[in-house]
Amino acid sequence: MTARICIPYPDKRLKTKATPVEEITDEIRAIWQDMIDTMEAMPGVGLAAPQIGVGLRLAVVDASTERGQAIRMANPEVLHASVQLREHEEASPNLPGVSAVIKRPRAVTVRYLDETGAQVEKDLVGLWATSVQHQIDHLEGKLLIDRLSKVKRDMLVKKSRKLAR
Repeated sequence: MTARICIPYPDKRLKTKATPVEEITDEIRAIWQDMIDTMEAMPGVGLAAPQIGVGLRLAVVDASTERGQAIRMANPEVLHASVQLREHEEASPNLPGVSAVIKRPRAVTVRYLDETGAQVEKDLVGLWATSVQHQIDHLEGKLLIDRLSKVKRDMLVKKSRKLAR
């Protein structure tokens, strides 16, 4: 498998809602593996398919310290979210060189199709929960900068473009 290139902001594919996955096939499994390879090469704790230009509702998350524990998700959705929030400095390979502190629910229950095609409900806490919410944002066509004020968003976009030159 292969690490893929993350498409740069403001590519319109990053702002487009991803298409649901109808069934888990070998092609889907291969995309997941490329996503894991890409996530590990960054290194990062999650990746959504639109970030590599694939318009499907696929995400991978691995917030383990030892790595190699990636959860492969098709059509992930948050069923329940904790009231308690957690702040975390988030970044994206689509906006290299910038990050921002984002508040999200500390814990979530997420439902998705796994690599066998089975529907799974899983409780995630801490960085796992933050990452899956970040990936679901990508699947909805939202980036972390969309959670910021216009002033902060414009500043980060300008900084990222400057660093990319």
